[in-house]
Order: sequence, then C-alpha cells, then structure tokens
Amino acid sequence: MTLKALSARLNDNFSKFISTVGFIGYIPFAPGTFGTLAGLVVMVILRPALPLHIALSVFSIITGVISSTHAERLFNKKDPSYVVIDEFAGYIVSLLFLPLSWGYMVAAFFLFRIFDIIKPPPLRKLEYSLKGGFGIMADDIGAAVYTNLLLQAWRLISA
Repeated sequence: MTLKALSARLNDNFSKFISTVGFIGYIPFAPGTFGTLAGLVVMVILRPALPLHIALSVFSIITGVISSTHAERLFNKKDPSYVVIDEFAGYIVSLLFLPLSWGYMVAAFFLFRIFDIIKPPPLRKLEYSLKGGFGIMADDIGAAVYTNLLLQAWRLISA
C-alpha cells in the first residue's frame, strides 16, 4: 500500500469515526437517539462553563459539516443513518445559555428528539435544500434552536 493510499484510508476511517460519533451510528436501531444520548453523556460529564459550551458547540458543528460531507461520499448515500454527529451537535447546541441541571438536560433530550423526528417547518426543507454536510447538520441545528427556545420560554415562565 502506498503512502497516499494509506493516508486516504486513514482519512476515510477518521471521518467515519467522527461522523458516527465513535461508531455509535452503527447501532442497528435508533442510531440518532444514541447519538443524542452521547451528547447527553458528554454534557453530564463536562458540565461546561458557557465559553467552553459555546466552543464545543461551534467545534461540533464544524467537524459535523466536514465529516458528514465526507461520510456522505463514503457511504454513497444522502444523509446516511450511520451519521449521528448531527444529533450529537444538535443536542449540545440545544442546551446553550440554559442551566445544565438534570431537568433541563433530560427535557432537552426528549424535545430535541421530537423536533428532530417530526422536523417542523422549515426544518425538512433545510435538510433537502442544502447539500452535503450542511444539509445533514441544518435540520438538527434547527431542531436544537426550537428546543432551546421552548426551554428558554419555560425558564422565563417558571422564574
């Protein structure tokens, strides 16, 4: 194997590792839910302060766009079910500017999954109108925004 071929293979495997969130996306049932659960675990363990939470959100979105674009070519399929970096990133974004308490984290988990599954307008359109990793990530970031807005409203009402 040439150095160039080895480099390409490593790049492909790294892209699969990132886009499937450590190969979680290969779980044969509900891979998106498990990708979201990985985000929940990361948030429970890290409980990041706001600057780190923002950095983690931006980093996960950027790596998600790049790795899922590459993964789409590798799997030769638009938005392959193995790719769950979008759910992982979306969940992390859904908690921005919220208290990282168990209540908010669990509520965000369920609300995010609901919004991601039903894809209320215009999320479904975003998914199909954008190409590559942007399309894969856009509907999940939109679901995260819907989740966050609902939880922010709850926070204001219950204060």
